[in-house]
Amino acid sequence: MPESDAPDFAELTRSIKTWGETLGFQQIGIARIGLDEDEAYLERWLSLGRHGEMSYMSRHGRRRSRPADLVPGTLTVISGRMDYLPRAVADSWTVIESPELGFVSRYALGRDYHKVLRRRLQRLADRIGESAGPFGYRVFTDSAPVLEKPLARNAGLGWIGKHTNLINRQAGSWFFLGEIFTDLPLTPDVPEDEHCGTCRACLDACPTDAIVAPFELDARRCISYLTIELKGSIPTPLRPLLGNRIYGCDDCQLVCPWNKFARITVEEDFSARHGLDAPGLIDLFGWDEATFLAKTEGSAIRRIGHERWLRNIAVALGNAPPAPAVREALRARQDHPSALVREHVEWALARQDGTAG
Repeated sequence: MPESDAPDFAELTRSIKTWGETLGFQQIGIARIGLDEDEAYLERWLSLGRHGEMSYMSRHGRRRSRPADLVPGTLTVISGRMDYLPRAVADSWTVIESPELGFVSRYALGRDYHKVLRRRLQRLADRIGESAGPFGYRVFTDSAPVLEKPLARNAGLGWIGKHTNLINRQAGSWFFLGEIFTDLPLTPDVPEDEHCGTCRACLDACPTDAIVAPFELDARRCISYLTIELKGSIPTPLRPLLGNRIYGCDDCQLVCPWNKFARITVEEDFSARHGLDAPGLIDLFGWDEATFLAKTEGSAIRRIGHERWLRNIAVALGNAPPAPAVREALRARQDHPSALVREHVEWALARQDGTAG
């Protein structure tokens, strides 16, 4: 390319941020790709086995922490955040404190964010190409070995809090992240400093003590891991601690003081569907697989499948106050074809009968 035709990368960087906001991102930042400290943290976390059964966390070696190894030629990463907290939903604490209801993490109430963000990021990449000409890039939305929170921090989108989620001073933590790895030498932003101070609200609120120290999460105890990532049996000692959380857990975000600045999303795709913001556990437990697939079409919830869905709800029913209707619902699943479901149903019935811890 003749020098006179070369893009003004400082101007292109400013334009990318404007285009991103036009496409529905609340903020776009540019990250340098150096992640040495984060690589050391990841390797220690893996060595301690805190990733549990998430073998994909170690499968790709250091490509997760070295963007240019994952996508050769990468010079900078475009990182974007999009608010997801839906409007007009039941109050989270009210649902959590109502044992006849099931709590679903608020990020999963609407359309699968992977699809929404990926489509918007692709449109942003297309717009960059229209302005700068052909360039090398790859779009990611939690779909490859990417350290998205450290990259977002480097892009100035926030800091990694003590609960290991990203926090933004103007928007709290209720947002999704997505990235474009690019070979463009864009102007990087300044990483955000950490502003958790002496606060330990998230550590104290975690139902299973999964935040084992500030900035350290043991996924094996995390309810999001137990209800979503774990494919087998939920450890018996942890089951009572799940309460009625049947898909994910938001407690650490609900208590974070920075979320007083959280903003309600304007994305219709993230609106709650099928009453899952405050669903009745017995009704959910009655869904057959066809109903589950129909009600979760286009949702992140579908990824766990009907079997684990029933497993999770069985635990929540076991944690509910003893009631004939609960026992009747559980007995209806005692002969379920899945040994995993049957095991959790028997535990729940024993809890209902007062013979299990």
